Amino acid sequence: MKWVTRERAKVDRIACPWLIKRFVDPGAEFVFVPAEKVMATAKEQGATPFDAPGAELTHYKEGGRDYVSFDAIVKKYGLKDPALIELAHIVRGADARIPDTPPESAGLEAAAAGFRAVSRDDFENMKIQFPLYDALYEYCKDRLAGTLRLEHSKPTS
Repeated sequence: MKWVTRERAKVDRIACPWLIKRFVDPGAEFVFVPAEKVMATAKEQGATPFDAPGAELTHYKEGGRDYVSFDAIVKKYGLKDPALIELAHIVRGADARIPDTPPESAGLEAAAAGFRAVSRDDFENMKIQFPLYDALYEYCKDRLAGTLRLEHSKPTS
């Protein structure tokens, strides 16, 4: 199946393809186009649009809270994995201004900006960022299982 979104992806528009490939449509193909062409391209190519104005799978508000496209995909496809729900919160915090932003969101936003800066295009950006999302997903699983052990170095005097 084809999926289409806006070009120059950063957080949500890389997190969504990762989510789609790993949990919704392993054979997914992605198309990145200028924002004003997303819906027309979706119609022309029979693709599913996401993270774009007019798309079903985009940012939304519910119960007075902001959600991002990653959340919309989790919801639409009935993904119940607690680690994905945890990861969605991190992605949401990196892509939207929410009151309970997890500390990991700042690092994700910074990494995503850096990856975008060093990537030739959106396809390379996906390729080099997918391992980051694989790692964050494992981190979320370990944290929820209570097996996460973070070691912080102590400053020396």
